[in-house]
Order: sequence, then C-alpha cells, then structure tokens
Amino acid sequence: MPPTAKANRGPSAGPENRRALIAAAREVFATDGLSAPLSAVARRAGVGQGSLYRHFPERMDLAVAVFDENLTELEAFVDNPDSTLDALLNLVIEQAVVSTAFIDLIWANSHDARVLHLGDRLRSMVERELTREKEAGRIGAHVDPEDVLLAVSMLAGVLARTDADDRPAAGRRAVTLFTLAFSPR
Repeated sequence: MPPTAKANRGPSAGPENRRALIAAAREVFATDGLSAPLSAVARRAGVGQGSLYRHFPERMDLAVAVFDENLTELEAFVDNPDSTLDALLNLVIEQAVVSTAFIDLIWANSHDARVLHLGDRLRSMVERELTREKEAGRIGAHVDPEDVLLAVSMLAGVLARTDADDRPAAGRRAVTLFTLAFSPR
C-alpha cells in the first residue's frame, strides 16, 4: 500500500511551520554550519521547500528569525527585576553556542535593513539591565551600554571561531573578564 500523503492544512499551518523551520535551522546549522543546504532545514522541520521559501526567501531571513527569537528570550529574561548582567551574558553565551553559524552572516550584513532592528533591540535591553545593575551597585558608573555591546560582540565573535566543545568554557572565561572590567571601582 503506498504511503498516504500528508494533508495540506493550508494557511493555518503557517505559524507552526515557521516555528518548526526556525528550530530545525538551529539544529542543522549548529551541526553542519552555514553552508548546510536549506533543503536539510525543510526536511528536519517536516515541511516542503516551498513552505521554507514562503517564510524565509533567503538564508539571511532565516538567520534574522533565529536572532529575533533569541532576543525575545533575552527580553523576557531582562523583564525579570531580579535579572543580572552576568546572568544575561551567560544566556547570551548559551544562545551563541548554538547559533554560531549565523553570527558571521549577521555580522557581515549588519547594515542590511532586515538586521538593523536586532541591534536596536539588544541596545534597549542592555540599557535597561545596566541601569538596574548600577542602581544595585553591582556595576561601576564607568560602564556604558557601548561597553556591554562591545563585550557581547567580542563574545559572539570568539564563540563563533572556537571549537564547539570548547565554547562553553571560553564563554565562562569571557564573562569572568567582563565581570572584572565592569565591577565598581
């Protein structure tokens, strides 16, 4: 008996397919790098390539979607009044460890209109966290948002160029350095 074709659920499947594609992209690109074929992402997500290209016409669109999702998670974290800059940096490390394939693509296209909002969202989040940290006396008055954004950029760059098995330890060392540099004087 031939296999039964999957029923096409039409537009109602769109949001679920989009989520599945983003999750699949994280897995595929974490394993195979940015040059992994997009067909592998569609296959892992359990959708057709047409669905992939409807949601993400270009590889950059997929990378931006992954980073948007990362930023949504970080924003929710910063919304917690008990969050700290160290914990935020550790969460950035966790995300970067599995998103390293996209870091260079985003960095190389930092002036692309699809990417610009990512920096704005990160800046806003850092400003909120930094204000709270200064008020609590955990961060020195000498630290400004540009310092933290530079630290995040340096961290992402280092993790993207570090062997996968060594990334968590490299991230921990970086946070230790940033903590010392950002401490009150």
